[in-house]
Amino acid sequence: MAEAAAAVPEGFRLSDYEYGFPETCVAERPAEPRDSARLLVLDRRAGTVEHAVFRDLPRFLAPGDLLVVNRSRVLPARLVTRKPTGGKVELLLVRESAPGRWSAIVSGVRGGETLPLEEGWTVEIERRGEDALWSCRFSGSDVAGYLQRRGRAPLPPYILKRRRGLGTEPAAAEDRDRYQTVYAREAGSIAAPTAGLHFTAELLERLAAGGVTRAELLLHVGPGTFRPLDAEDVREHRMLPEWYQVSPEAAAAIAGARKAGGRVVVVGTTAARGLESWAATGAPEGWTSAYITPGHRFRTLDAFITNFHLPRSTPLVLASAFAGRERLLAAYREAIHAGYRLYSYGDAMLIL
Repeated sequence: MAEAAAAVPEGFRLSDYEYGFPETCVAERPAEPRDSARLLVLDRRAGTVEHAVFRDLPRFLAPGDLLVVNRSRVLPARLVTRKPTGGKVELLLVRESAPGRWSAIVSGVRGGETLPLEEGWTVEIERRGEDALWSCRFSGSDVAGYLQRRGRAPLPPYILKRRRGLGTEPAAAEDRDRYQTVYAREAGSIAAPTAGLHFTAELLERLAAGGVTRAELLLHVGPGTFRPLDAEDVREHRMLPEWYQVSPEAAAAIAGARKAGGRVVVVGTTAARGLESWAATGAPEGWTSAYITPGHRFRTLDAFITNFHLPRSTPLVLASAFAGRERLLAAYREAIHAGYRLYSYGDAMLIL
C-alpha cells in the first residue's frame, strides 16, 4: 500500500486530502439566521485570506456578476423503523424505479424482510444490487407523498453522531426547513447543496439591488456526492451518475455576464459539476458522472462559494482543483485555528 501511494504524483494521493481538526469544529446546528455564518474569502491570485460574515457577500461582488445556484430541493428521504426483534433499521431512499418501488441505502437489515412503517404502511427489503443500493417495495404507490408526511431530513451521519455525543435530539423538526435552500424548488436530492444554505431572501434582494443577477440550474444530489474516496490515486475514483439540467435561460445569462465582463460566481460543488458537465458536452440535460480533480480546466467558474468539506472527499478535491490544494488547505488550517464551523451546517468560503 505504501509503495503504491509513493508512486502516485503529489496532489493526487489520497493522503494529500487529509487534515486534522477538533471534533468541536463540526457544526451540528445551522447558523441562525442563515447569513450570520462566517465567510472566509480566499483570493487565489493575491494569496490573501479575509475573514467576514456571509451577509457581507455583496461587498465582494460587483454589478454585472452572476450567481449560479442549484435549485434542487431535498427530499425528506430518511425513514427509521424497527424489526420485530427490536433492531433499528434506517433507510435513505435514493430514487424511484416504479410506483411504490425505490432504490435505497439501508442499514441494519438483511434482504427478504418486511418492516412496519407509520400510517399502516410496510416496506419489503428485497435485494441488494451491484451499486450497493437495496431494492425496496412499499405497500403504497405514492411514496413521495408519504415522505412529505413522515420522512426525515437526510442529515449526514456526522451531524447525527455529533448530536448524540452532545446528548441532543439527533433529528430535529426544524431540519426539514433548515436543511433546504430558500430557493429550492424541484425535489430530487438526498443531500442539500449546502453552500446555498447561507442565503436568505433579504440577502438575495440586496445582491439584486447591487446589480448581481442570478441564474438557476438543477443537479439532483445523489449518494455519489458524499461517497468517500478510497483509491490511493484519487484520479481513479468514479462518481455515481446524477441528473442535471441547464436551461436556455441560464445558458443565456452565463453568456451575457461573460460578454459584459461580469464574473460567473458558482454556488456549491454540485452547481459546479452541473455547469462543467454542460460546458464539456453541450448537452443541456442528462446524467453526469463528472469528477473534477486538479489539472481540470474550468470553463464556467470565475469565482466559487463553497463550504468546508470532509477530508478524503470529492468536494474537497474539486475545491482544491479550483483554488490550488496547498492554498486551500492553508486556508482550512487558518479557519480551524480561528474557530470556523465545518461541513454541511458549517461556515462558508468565497474563492475569488
